[in-house]
Amino acid sequence: MAIERSTSAPRGASAHDILQLLRDGTPKSRTELATLTGLARSTVTDRLETLMAIGLVGPVADGTSTGGRPPSRVALHAQSKLLLAVDLGAAHLRLALTDLLHQTLAATEATVDLSQGPEPVLQDIHRLTQSLLQQIGRDTADILCVGMGMPGPVHFDTGRPSRPPLMPGWDNFDIRASFAQQLDAPVMVDNDVNLMALGEHHGHGGNLGHFLYVKVATGIGAGIISGGQLQRGAQGTAGDIGHVRVSRGSGVQCHCGNEGCLEAVASGPRIADALRAAGLPDVHSARDVIDLVNAGNLEAIKAVRRAGGDIGEVLAAGISFLNPSLITIGGQMAAAGEHMLAGIREVIYNRAMPLATAQLQIRPATTAHQAGLLGASILAADHGLGSESIAALAQSVR
Repeated sequence: MAIERSTSAPRGASAHDILQLLRDGTPKSRTELATLTGLARSTVTDRLETLMAIGLVGPVADGTSTGGRPPSRVALHAQSKLLLAVDLGAAHLRLALTDLLHQTLAATEATVDLSQGPEPVLQDIHRLTQSLLQQIGRDTADILCVGMGMPGPVHFDTGRPSRPPLMPGWDNFDIRASFAQQLDAPVMVDNDVNLMALGEHHGHGGNLGHFLYVKVATGIGAGIISGGQLQRGAQGTAGDIGHVRVSRGSGVQCHCGNEGCLEAVASGPRIADALRAAGLPDVHSARDVIDLVNAGNLEAIKAVRRAGGDIGEVLAAGISFLNPSLITIGGQMAAAGEHMLAGIREVIYNRAMPLATAQLQIRPATTAHQAGLLGASILAADHGLGSESIAALAQSVR
């Protein structure tokens, strides 16, 4: 899925193509749109009339005149429809209703127990969605599309989880059918780290051509942007670095059934396990680890730095394949700050080729815990405002 949008449209552009030129939120005149598309003004007007009939586009205040009649401008009606963004983590559930420019109109957060299986969790999502709609005085009919991220592999074409290690009972569950009982809107489901990468990319203005977003929390994964596009791979598992074998993991069992996985030694819960084994009995979670690091506990700092080294071991190999210009670290364990980053950087700069690391930046993610929701909103908009969806909406008003 492309995440960099062109500032021009092909000749013979459809209503969808005109709409894409307005998705940056900047009003444009018919003359500007005609120049960008190569279409006649009359054709542009015809396409705009279709978008206005749908309700997605409308006129705005006239532009500044350079002599003669001021140009009439049109813009995306950002709040004409809503996007439902869902960020489902190993222990958290975040929801937001956003407009078509990804501005949050209402949001909420709750804890979640994925071991309950999909139906109770999805019922919570539906209940919270209704509460958010009530807050802003809108209805389910206003939701154009749903974007949802989850902490495990997903068949992107079907939206079904594929043996997610952290989600017992979710394998091949039909999430879209569950939503269809409550909402008359398409549902797009993806791995949560992919959506975080989309959110981080948007936070950088969409100008990053090659970068990795690495989430370190209960699980570990990477979202890959290459050539300005999110890379899912043939089966949607690109970036699943948490189950790459690392040298320090020899003999350590992972919940996926293998041994030696990065996630088995460097995830938040496993760092906590290591600290308990080292004589710190009150460390039970990633949050406890971060609290110790912030308090200056040397054992915790060393454990986090070792985990960073393990992550760096995997990323060093990935750098040779992908040659990113930026790696951002997000997820709960990113709150450990420079201690984890130091471990990652040390191994990467020692092992990766100098040319690949000469301009490479490794730093904390800028979007923090909002990355997943922002990415889910973007995923929903890209589908809900896609060519097939716009064509269907246009047909409905004829």
